[in-house]
Amino acid sequence: MSELNLKDDEKGQGIGLVQRIGLREVWRHEAHDFTTWLEENIDVLAEATGLQLSGVEREQSAGAFSVDLMAEDEDGRLVVIENQLKQSDHDHLGKLLTYLVGIEARRAVWIVADPRPEHTAVIAWLNESSSADFYLLKLEAIRIGGSEPAPLLTQIVGPSEETRRVGRTKTEMAERERLRYRFFEGLLKQAKSRTQLHANISPGKHSWVGAGAGITGLSFIYVVRQRDARVELYIDTRDGVENQRVFKALFDEKERIEAAFGSSLEWDTKEGRRACRVQKTYVTGGYRDEDDWEAVHQELAEGMTRLESALKPHLRKL
Repeated sequence: MSELNLKDDEKGQGIGLVQRIGLREVWRHEAHDFTTWLEENIDVLAEATGLQLSGVEREQSAGAFSVDLMAEDEDGRLVVIENQLKQSDHDHLGKLLTYLVGIEARRAVWIVADPRPEHTAVIAWLNESSSADFYLLKLEAIRIGGSEPAPLLTQIVGPSEETRRVGRTKTEMAERERLRYRFFEGLLKQAKSRTQLHANISPGKHSWVGAGAGITGLSFIYVVRQRDARVELYIDTRDGVENQRVFKALFDEKERIEAAFGSSLEWDTKEGRRACRVQKTYVTGGYRDEDDWEAVHQELAEGMTRLESALKPHLRKL
C-alpha cells in the first residue's frame, strides 16, 4: 500500500489522502471476482474509453476459448474485453486477438495491472494498421481516507483519427515502396541488354538507383516519380565550389553533348543547392503507371545509354 503525499499545509483541510491498494486485496480471483464485478459495473469503462456499452455477457465461446466479457457499443458493434490482474503478457494479447477475430468484433479492450512497453507499442500499431479499435487500460484500486475501495482505470493507448491518419500514411508509403522496387526491378533487367553501367545494382524502395560515373562524387542515376521518370548525371563531390566547376566544364560543351545525346537536356544548377544535375525527363509514365512500365523502361534504358555515351568523353577530360 502506498500514499500520494500532500504538502504539509494541505493536510487537515478536509482533503483525504489517496491510497493505492493491491488489486488482489479487492478482487481475489480474476475471473470469479473482477470479471463478475466488471460485468455488473460496465459503466466504469465509459469514462476511460468513451464507450457506452450494453448487453454484457460473460465467458462467451470463441472457438476453443472463452471471452472474459463481450458487449455491444452504442452502434451495436461487438466489443471483446480481456482482463488481466497482473503485468500484460503475450498469452493474453494472443487471446485478445483470437477473440476479436473469432466473434468478428470491431473493438477490443484489454485491462491490465501493469502494461509492458512492448505491448503498449503493439496496441498502438494495431490501431494504425487494422480496421478494429483497440484500448489498453491500466487498472488500479484506490481508497481515499477510510472509504471503500474504488477502481481507477487509465487509458494507456486508444484509437484516434490521428492514429488512423498515421496508419493510412504508413500503408501508402509501403505501397509506394513496393511499386518502386518492382519498377526498378524491371528497369534494371531491361537496362542490362543495353549497358552494363547498372548491371551490379540491386533494385530498392527509394525513388532512385545509381551507379558511379568513374569520378568521385559523380553518378549516373535513374529517378522515378508517380507520373514521370528521368535519367541524370548527378554531381555532388560534397564541395559546392567543385560541383560548380565540374558543371561549368560540362555546360561549356553543352552543344556537343546535346548533339551526341540527340536532343536537349535539362541543366540544373539551382542557386543555394550544393548538388548539380544534367538530366532528361520522360513523361511516358512513372511508378503509378504500371500498364506503361515496359515502354517507360525501354525509354529510360535507351536514354541512359545515350547520356552515358554523350558525357563520357567530356568526363575523361575532368
